[in-house]
Amino acid sequence: MTRKKQLGELYDYLLIALAMFIGSAGWVLFLLPNHITLGGLPGISSVLYWGLGIPVTLSYLVINLILLGVALKILGWRFCIKTIWAVLTFTLSTSVLQNLMGGTGLLTDQPFMSTVIGGCFLGVGVGLGLSGNGSTGGSDVVAAMINKYHDISLGTGILLCDIVIVTSSYLVLKDWNQVIYGYVVLILSSICVDHVVNRLRRSVQFFIISNKYKEISRAINTTADRGCTILNGQGVYSGREVRMLFVLARQSESSKIFSLIDDIDPGAFVSQSAVIGVYGLGFDKFKRSKKSVKPQPQPVAAPTEN
Repeated sequence: MTRKKQLGELYDYLLIALAMFIGSAGWVLFLLPNHITLGGLPGISSVLYWGLGIPVTLSYLVINLILLGVALKILGWRFCIKTIWAVLTFTLSTSVLQNLMGGTGLLTDQPFMSTVIGGCFLGVGVGLGLSGNGSTGGSDVVAAMINKYHDISLGTGILLCDIVIVTSSYLVLKDWNQVIYGYVVLILSSICVDHVVNRLRRSVQFFIISNKYKEISRAINTTADRGCTILNGQGVYSGREVRMLFVLARQSESSKIFSLIDDIDPGAFVSQSAVIGVYGLGFDKFKRSKKSVKPQPQPVAAPTEN
């Protein structure tokens, strides 16, 4: 593994740890003390805690390990290892915060504000975890399996999986008001998940017109580690032939590319625009179904006479 990949892996693990702390803070400080249900395994753990008194850290950890054993073949060992790391850090953060708070929470007399803040915390945590190629487990793992083969957003997949869990909490709470608060948590968290994931994965495209296109393309190739395509064009007013560079990059790399262009040719003409999705080498992978395709019968050639 190269040094660049090692740093990338370290960044993922640190991002996942931060994400799990944010998510557990939303759960422990705002939702759990106010008896507000959420989806996924934290929601199941909450119901078991309220109904049977089983510690949330125990049920969350055990059910996650069982689910990850099933998901190992579909999602691969790398995703599962990072998810195990996420589960452990989430469990540790939850245990530490519960001990610090002594079973109490924040905004206990304002359930709606607790719902809004807790839902946003959870959504940001899940989104950051998925951006680091990990998850909090539970419905996140199910949504990641669906997203691998179908073009269904992660937030939508998690929302569909969690509706059933939140609705079932009525069997324990016997209060539809708390269930409705749970629905609000699902909606807010799913919006935050999609916003965080899409923002971190957002890509941009550049069209660059410059007489020093060779120097600029070489700098983008070597320094920004992005490919360039040279397009031939002609100015309508001047009638001169021009060379235009076409570049695709992550949004986070935009400032580096602009800096390279400014250093080489401050007078270059540059157009930048956002793109919906970029798939291929260095970007996102294609999502395809593994449904078997039946071979089409081949036509049989008519016999010829000698």
